[in-house]
Amino acid sequence: MKILTMGVEEEFILVDRGSRAPVDRGPEVIAAARGELGAQVQTEFFNAQVETASRPTAACRDLYDELTWMRGVVARSATRERCRPVATGVPAVPPERPLTITETERYHTMADRFASRFSRTDGVVCGCHVHVGTLDRELALALSSRMAPWLPVLQALTANSPFARCRDTGFDSWRSVQYASWPTVGPAPHLDEAQYLAHVAELVRTGAVLDRRMLYWYARPSEHVPTLEIRVADANADVHTVVLLAALVRGLASSLLAEVLDGRRVPRVPLRRLMLAHELAARHGLSGFGIDPYTGQARPAVELVDRLLARARPGLDAVGDTEHVRREWQRIRAHGAGAARQRAAYRRHGRFTDVVDGLAALTSTAA
Repeated sequence: MKILTMGVEEEFILVDRGSRAPVDRGPEVIAAARGELGAQVQTEFFNAQVETASRPTAACRDLYDELTWMRGVVARSATRERCRPVATGVPAVPPERPLTITETERYHTMADRFASRFSRTDGVVCGCHVHVGTLDRELALALSSRMAPWLPVLQALTANSPFARCRDTGFDSWRSVQYASWPTVGPAPHLDEAQYLAHVAELVRTGAVLDRRMLYWYARPSEHVPTLEIRVADANADVHTVVLLAALVRGLASSLLAEVLDGRRVPRVPLRRLMLAHELAARHGLSGFGIDPYTGQARPAVELVDRLLARARPGLDAVGDTEHVRREWQRIRAHGAGAARQRAAYRRHGRFTDVVDGLAALTSTAA
């Protein structure tokens, strides 16, 4: 079995140390962090955000070490600017004034052309994106179709944005709802490479997107590195959850890649079923029911995670990740995923500032 590498892009919200509201201090924080992180720290759409990108690795421990190192550098850089990085899908406390767009031509073109798709007061969304490689575009497209039925399960596992504008949204992942307002967000269509190139060219020609980088499918071939990129997860303060996500994505991709190379066919899941599964994952996370991707029956979300682990088992076994993944999954089952932990933090004292403080502490501290 081919051993794939994995890498992670994490997006963080910068919040003021006093108000806990998002603040436009990204340029200063990034400039301070670049001395250590170089190109691994990057801008995002709003100046209240920072993104980091890990290097490709084949080992969970190496990924954990790099993610905690990068988070530490960003946290120290933010401290100098009187703010803290927070890993969550959306800010629990709203900004005190409209946020500014990062000063790049591309972001300002997006802001002008798609102004109705976002808000400068509650449009911040932060995801955690996993790359697996090395894969050419044709293989990445074949894998994106085969992985699609299991992506709602990964979405439920990593749901971490129940609060927005100091209220409970009723969703475990409000980011999923906010993010869906952007064009092309959703399951990837079934396309081979020639169809993909023609489809994207048409999207760009008609102005539906600016360029290939603006394809926001839940699984897409990366346009800057030879990988498949999975884009369903909220940013998570708990770095162990992030490493679990990456291991599961890599394990599932490895298992399915072997089937692709063997020429085995799999049944396609209807798009309406995939959309319903993603909606349930966003609303209930692990606390409710999801949709079995092949039967269409409602099943407890935790049972679907168990099925995902079984489906990814060959790929997990091949790199020795099986026990690590089982152990982390049992930890989450015992203590709750991100959304449940945020709600528990709020129930203790009824203060959203406590929620933000807990997320900030966990984001910056390895446990």
